[in-house]
Amino acid sequence: MASRFFRGLGFLAYAVLLCLVFGLAAYSSFSLFVRSGVTTVPPLKGLSRTEGTHRLADQGLQLRGVEGRGRYDDKIPAGHIVQQSPDARTLVKRGSNVTVILSLGPQRVEVPELDGRSLPAAQAALSGSGLGLGRILGAFARGVQPGTVLEQDPDPGDEIAPTTGVDLLLAMPAQGERFIMPDLIYRDYESVRPLFEKSGFHFGSVKFERYEGVAAGIILRQFPLPGYPVTRDDAVSLVVATADNLPDTVTGTLPLPEGTEGI
Repeated sequence: MASRFFRGLGFLAYAVLLCLVFGLAAYSSFSLFVRSGVTTVPPLKGLSRTEGTHRLADQGLQLRGVEGRGRYDDKIPAGHIVQQSPDARTLVKRGSNVTVILSLGPQRVEVPELDGRSLPAAQAALSGSGLGLGRILGAFARGVQPGTVLEQDPDPGDEIAPTTGVDLLLAMPAQGERFIMPDLIYRDYESVRPLFEKSGFHFGSVKFERYEGVAAGIILRQFPLPGYPVTRDDAVSLVVATADNLPDTVTGTLPLPEGTEGI
């Protein structure tokens, strides 16, 4: 009885083993048959169109064409593949077509002409071009409306990346005339005075002091100092050597000498 049981169990195990063998053989044959005409799409990103065509040909595939006008990309040079369909490592049948999109290279925007525009108009032009406003500097300019663009960086017509800031130099209200303060030390006050009367500069004060060894009327000190820039609104003060009978301080409105205009 036991021997029969074991014999039957052995036949059953043998039958199961045969089924497994035939099943694996059938699956392998079917898989081989199906996959015999299948290949993997290679990665094409960064390749030129010619390189992509050769890479696909090695896999039994072909480049069908280029989709659209292209796409801007900051890293992939213009004319090289930036995207593909089907994607890389996709299983497809040999002879299938692959479509690619070529890079247009980094996107660039032409800088508009801003010279002579007001700041709001310059901002609007930059915004309309997809650019930003960079640093704003000022410079004195005569005969130019304050706030008008004098210079720009980058220059008009340059091509730069979108959102890049454009620096502007704007006109500022021009100040009054400036003069260089002359050196008046040891000059005679009475001989200098007629020269000063021809301009509109004001003395803050003229102080007279006794100074041993220096003749009366000689200028001892001055403010502003020689070489200092001044305007007609600045006060000029002098200290002049005096005789014993002159007052210590007087005031007046005397101009600077001729020929001292510097800036």
